[in-house]
Amino acid sequence: MNVNRRNFIKAATAGAGGLATRSVFGQGDTGGGKPLRVALIGCGLQGIGVHIPALCKERLVALVDPDTRQIAKALQRVRQMSPATDTAAIRTFGDYRKFFDEMGKELDAVFIATPNHQHALPALLAIRLGIHVYVEKPLAHTIAEARQITAEARKAGVVTQMGNQGQSSEGSRLVCEYVEAGAIGQVREVHCWTDRSNGFPADYVRPPARPVPDGLDWDAWIGPALFRDYHDGLHLHDWHSWCDFGNGTIGNMGCHIINHAYWALKLGKPVAVELEEVNGGSGEYWPAGTRIRWDFPARGKLEPVSLRWHAGLAKGKPYNEKTVPGVYKHVIPEAWNLPAVRTEIEKKYDRELNAEGSLLIGDQGIMTMGRHGDGCRMIPEEAHRAFPKPAKTLPRVKGSHQEDFFRACRGGAPACSNFDHAGPLTELVLLGNLAMCAGEGRRVEWDTDAMRCTNLPELNGRVKTACREGWTA
Repeated sequence: MNVNRRNFIKAATAGAGGLATRSVFGQGDTGGGKPLRVALIGCGLQGIGVHIPALCKERLVALVDPDTRQIAKALQRVRQMSPATDTAAIRTFGDYRKFFDEMGKELDAVFIATPNHQHALPALLAIRLGIHVYVEKPLAHTIAEARQITAEARKAGVVTQMGNQGQSSEGSRLVCEYVEAGAIGQVREVHCWTDRSNGFPADYVRPPARPVPDGLDWDAWIGPALFRDYHDGLHLHDWHSWCDFGNGTIGNMGCHIINHAYWALKLGKPVAVELEEVNGGSGEYWPAGTRIRWDFPARGKLEPVSLRWHAGLAKGKPYNEKTVPGVYKHVIPEAWNLPAVRTEIEKKYDRELNAEGSLLIGDQGIMTMGRHGDGCRMIPEEAHRAFPKPAKTLPRVKGSHQEDFFRACRGGAPACSNFDHAGPLTELVLLGNLAMCAGEGRRVEWDTDAMRCTNLPELNGRVKTACREGWTA
């Protein structure tokens, strides 16, 4: 494809000004139900399974994916969800650069559901054309990309949303309201966990190269990353485990699970992060299991707090036995380590929270919740029933996370996980990757405003990664 990238970027930047401060229908205008012209970039499991049903409620004009087999599956999904849709009118592309070149002036919004290393470039191309952007979590592959996307979206005035759908839930708001009401007192300790393992033990060996499957444009799939031969364990989902393409378990689930404590406790600027325990990992793939701690300073009336992330496989466990490394058995403070309380917590974990969830430990109580803020309860149950349900101080989201985004595109309130919320959250989460690069037991002191490690300067090269020629913004 002969594309003058420099001229394209100049034109895109110049063209953004006319749309920068208004919705697609004009400021404050909901559009009277007029369908938005939307496109999906990335027709993998999330794109087909989650986003196409939502996009079919608008006017889906394009599908973009380097794998023609996934394009075919996406079109079939459209026919299932919306039999009246003329799928022949939906344009298809293998390369999102060509897509923006040809259709950049015919779009209101794009959804980006690619592997993480392909989040930043299409998002920036859309933002510079004044197109509203929904990006799957995490917002970007690196901290620097997350900062850049957030800044450019704010400057352009486009509507944004990150795909951590729990931010639209009732539970995520209840957690904030209970904490604000003082239900568990000052929170100084948080634990978040998942039994997922998007990584490998230390002795894992990259599978051998093999021919690229028919219909897959491997160069376009690689995109801005360093080129490597095709091999098993990448496409469609397992790219999460590889450093060049994903962000490991924390990249997969951190923006979901950590989000609730981040919002409720205003965890904007960590001062340090440390990998406390690790199982596996190498220079090219993420660990099979980790325990990571972030330290946050006082924030207004809120006391300093530590947050720990427990993920994947405990040391010594077989690779196929995905167990969280002893979360609740070790995190309950002595003051709350009473038989009745412990029994209730263990039952709750076994019933609802064994796989994924959060625990907020306050000086007057404990609160638990699931992956998306669901099951938000004080422990013990007697304490939850005794505490008056707090007033609803936060606006509720009607409908789905995608509908929240569409309303904002039509001139409604900003989407609940817009990039001003999602960008700093993503930076916090990706600091966990920086801690993994530092190694076990090495405290990383972090200057959030300067976006740099102050005590281990060799890590600062990991804050931003180089992109292949032709794949830079």
